[in-house]
Amino acid sequence: MFFGGCRKPFGAMAELTVAPKAFCFPLPAGIDNDTAAALPNPGVSAWVSLTHRAKLARGETVLVLGATGVTGQLAVQIAKLLGAARVVGVGRNERVLARLGELGADATIQMDQAAEALKESYLSQMGDAGLDVILDYLWGEPTEALLAAITKSDFAVAGKETRLVQVGESAGATIKLPAAVLRSTAVTILGTAGIPPREVLFDAMKQVLERGAMGELRIETERVALAEIESVWKHAGQAGRRTVVVP
Repeated sequence: MFFGGCRKPFGAMAELTVAPKAFCFPLPAGIDNDTAAALPNPGVSAWVSLTHRAKLARGETVLVLGATGVTGQLAVQIAKLLGAARVVGVGRNERVLARLGELGADATIQMDQAAEALKESYLSQMGDAGLDVILDYLWGEPTEALLAAITKSDFAVAGKETRLVQVGESAGATIKLPAAVLRSTAVTILGTAGIPPREVLFDAMKQVLERGAMGELRIETERVALAEIESVWKHAGQAGRRTVVVP
């Protein structure tokens, strides 16, 4: 069995392939082919973002911006598995947003609102305690509205730090960042910082696949024949499902 959870005929589309021995390991018993093919990439991304970059601690509050995407749904589940006391999911897809509670979300926010209404939704879910970790798959205007919500109107004694990990840019490649955001509140903006050390990746892969095999991580999949891949490529993942390509 090969790195990435590939079992024939998934992954390389061949009976056999060549892979460095250091990147090979057995898949856990009980994991089905579709899950083994679909889970590693988004699951490892979410796991590493929460552990290696955000340094999520048990009992903290997490907001996932873009929680209705495939990786966002896994991030909600992983945050809970890692001991987050409260997880808030933000997204557009109404079908997926409605099922985030089943995946561990304590609250959800519909992103398709006017900027001021969205800001108020953020504030109501943050409460007095605020947020410890923001996992951001969107950037653009949704992130601007969130940063506006956590910005204080006057200087106050610094509270706990909010760590925003920037992962994706599906809502925009740039944001307007007023200086007041960084002056008025304890917020740190981090990137994913490239590829983490191999031992971090391997541990994340092991954790994700084992929890997938146990049913603790759930991912919706959709099989697509290789001959049809061109017709679905631009829309793959938009329904909140991971595309699994088969011969």
